[in-house]
Amino acid sequence: MEYKTLQFVLENELAAITLNRPEKRNAISPEMISDLMNALDQVERSSARVVILTGAGRAFCAGMDLEALRNLASQTPEQHAADAERMGQMFYRLYTFPRPLIAAVNGPAIAGGTGLATLADFTLAVPEAKFGYTEARIGFLPAVVSVFLLRQVGAKITRELLLTGKIFDAAEAHRLGLVTEIVAADKLLDRARELARDLAALSPSSLALTKRLILRWSEKEIERDLAVAVRESAEIRRTEDFREGLSAFLEKRTPKWRNR
Repeated sequence: MEYKTLQFVLENELAAITLNRPEKRNAISPEMISDLMNALDQVERSSARVVILTGAGRAFCAGMDLEALRNLASQTPEQHAADAERMGQMFYRLYTFPRPLIAAVNGPAIAGGTGLATLADFTLAVPEAKFGYTEARIGFLPAVVSVFLLRQVGAKITRELLLTGKIFDAAEAHRLGLVTEIVAADKLLDRARELARDLAALSPSSLALTKRLILRWSEKEIERDLAVAVRESAEIRRTEDFREGLSAFLEKRTPKWRNR
């Protein structure tokens, strides 16, 4: 299968997915969401036991694509809902993927990119990697990612990260438990492949059932909360603050918030 926004390589028991829009810092577009979902489907149909997800160029993923952001301003409520639903489905698919998933974070992973990086089973990051849930800076709502972040780091840290919208480094992400291991840039992919080989040597049915068991304890709650998050994500796009924040971001100016 051919992909426009990513590279897919299958090597025996390993599948490597590389976000491949380096000129856009691998920003998330609707086409990339579709490609990534299809690539994960392809992995499940293959003999691959482990997946590595990384980015081409100097960034892992810079969040939403600017053109996609521009289009948000003119979307209908129905389009907003469909867009939020697609993002929710992508994050849920990553979080619940039945085979071990390793994110090799080779550079900045911002907003939605942080979600892609940290929802993997294992997140390896270079020391220079940057993370941040920056949605509040543009009047947006980190609704979908909050469902998973709350379960990863707890309420207090979730409040800090989402309310401040701060950018934090790999060391801080590791301290919070969002990054599994910090690896030098020239050794990142080698370390990811080493971990993949270790996982591939284990019982695939045991790994799949273990992942399923871990998910089972909170699956119903996640699905319920995700449905709420998708609705809230679509709803905030109808506010004046979102429109102002989006315009200010695209125009590279300070927003003038209206609180409505």
